[in-house]
Amino acid sequence: MVPSATLHSSTSCARLPALRFITCGSVDDGKSTLIGRLLYDAKCIFDDQMQALAKDSTEYGTQGENLDFALMVDGLQAERAQGITIDVAYRFFQTDKRKFIVADTPGHEQYTRNMATGASTAELAVILVDARKGVLTQTQRHSRIVAMMGIRHIVLAINKMDLVDFDETVFQSIEAAYREFAAGLNFASLQAIPLSAIGGDNVFTASLQTPWYCGPAMADYLNAVDPSGTTLHGNPPTAMRMPVQCILRPHQNFRGVAGRIACGELMAGDSVRILPGNRSATVKEIYIGERHAAIARAGDSIALTLNDDVDVSRGDVIAAPTNMPEVADQFAARLIWMSDHPLMPGRPYLLKLHCKEVTATVTEIKYRIAIDTGAELAADTLAINEMAAVNLSLSQPVVFEPYAQNRILGGFILIDKLTFDTVGAGTIEFALRRSANIYWQELEINQSARALMKQQTARCIWFTGLSGAGKSTIANLLEKRLHAEGRHTYILDGDNVRHGLNRDLGFTEADRVENIRRIAEVAKLMADAGLIVIVSFISPYRAERRLARSLFAEGEFLEVFVDAPLAECERRDAKGLYAKARRGELKNFTGIDSDYEVPETPEIHLDTARMNAETCAALIAQNLG
Repeated sequence: MVPSATLHSSTSCARLPALRFITCGSVDDGKSTLIGRLLYDAKCIFDDQMQALAKDSTEYGTQGENLDFALMVDGLQAERAQGITIDVAYRFFQTDKRKFIVADTPGHEQYTRNMATGASTAELAVILVDARKGVLTQTQRHSRIVAMMGIRHIVLAINKMDLVDFDETVFQSIEAAYREFAAGLNFASLQAIPLSAIGGDNVFTASLQTPWYCGPAMADYLNAVDPSGTTLHGNPPTAMRMPVQCILRPHQNFRGVAGRIACGELMAGDSVRILPGNRSATVKEIYIGERHAAIARAGDSIALTLNDDVDVSRGDVIAAPTNMPEVADQFAARLIWMSDHPLMPGRPYLLKLHCKEVTATVTEIKYRIAIDTGAELAADTLAINEMAAVNLSLSQPVVFEPYAQNRILGGFILIDKLTFDTVGAGTIEFALRRSANIYWQELEINQSARALMKQQTARCIWFTGLSGAGKSTIANLLEKRLHAEGRHTYILDGDNVRHGLNRDLGFTEADRVENIRRIAEVAKLMADAGLIVIVSFISPYRAERRLARSLFAEGEFLEVFVDAPLAECERRDAKGLYAKARRGELKNFTGIDSDYEVPETPEIHLDTARMNAETCAALIAQNLG
């Protein structure tokens, strides 16, 4: 069999257009085999690779004496041993029409996060379906993810047609089922192709086994498809944008701004704006590598110098002065959750948007998206691989564009602040109207003036520890001591606050997160009033205590770990709460069936099994000065 699309010579390959596509689908649908077959038929395999493939096919292969093309892509030992794809594998091949960059992504549900990574840069998706199994839940999940990631062109590759005797009715029923499912996903094109990747049927050439199929072979379609208009609402903006990656200072006489142009083009002498500060400047020189460049275009990594002495830092965006991107700190977004630990609205995460990193919280899950039907379902949290429409609040304004217009300025990831694991990926839809209309009202009387009148330094003293460790007792004694000294104080106690401000919250993890978020904000307002505010809450999670600390200036927040062994806390329990929890009558009780995360570096550590409450209160007062 001679491929209809031949390998192009290296002398002119640089001029070939490139297409990035992704293969995805459920487990064992044949994604790696299809890519291996494309590489083989495109004559992009060297002799030594062929020899290694033949050897590996004997050792790992499942195709008898035939070559197992999946082994060309599945490079990890675990992948070969199990016959599955785990990591995203990128492969490159070319025909006489086009160069291709293809991402082979995992089919297993637990590796869905890897599939989303591959989809984030692709222009087209090849969705594989096993002809024997039809459209599965994972097929639907991957289809919704590629739609969320802005991919508008789909090839429905109905594979393993040889195992159903190339039955036309099987192909037609699967195509009809998928088209019905995908009707609401706004794909610009959808081409269904019957395949046998292992046999090469309809991969590079039309197969004699499918005389009833009149469409293109896979390679012919990939050669011809027009990837333009792959965004949700037309072509991306042409006005120049460049997120700033870093500032270059190799010596005192050079200060360059480095980054990669996201869209548009830039020339020396162009006027630009630096956002979010909206400062004007003029481009002096452009460098690509070590050489001067008269012009730089989308995709070029450059360094530039400016004629004007303006403040520029990592995460800023240099943009053309017309049709500029927006700046906001609250957004409506689509989110796919990638962590085994559920998403908790109100919990702080690190958000990375182009080169900018800020603290972000999901303020509201508007609805969860059903994978199979697309229905909008109510949800308080998100589990792994679930998708939702959410509202986000950021710690500071960022430069962005809706993902539908600009992938680079509209796509983000969420990172756990403690483990630095990527826990979510999302796309910005639009800025919330209130983020543009609400401004911080500057007041003439500030915290320093209020505290000076009280002749004290405003502080937040945050008590954390298990129930029964002694937090409320020590907090009460501390306030009495400070009051006797003429200090102005207020106690926020966990039980008392739940009678009013937080009476609507229970004791689930999500409710505990919101409980601490509200109290942290109230404590900040009280400190702004010049008070010494004493907060006595179990506050079991480090992430929420870290959020509380982030609201205060350096030195204003003192974390006090009131420490006592669990057995001692149970012995002191006058309310009988531990006994109820042990009997299963009280759910989500910290220390029994809900975790307590011990503070790592508290300012004060009190061992109440060895120190009495009066001594503890005196020690805290000494630290206040």
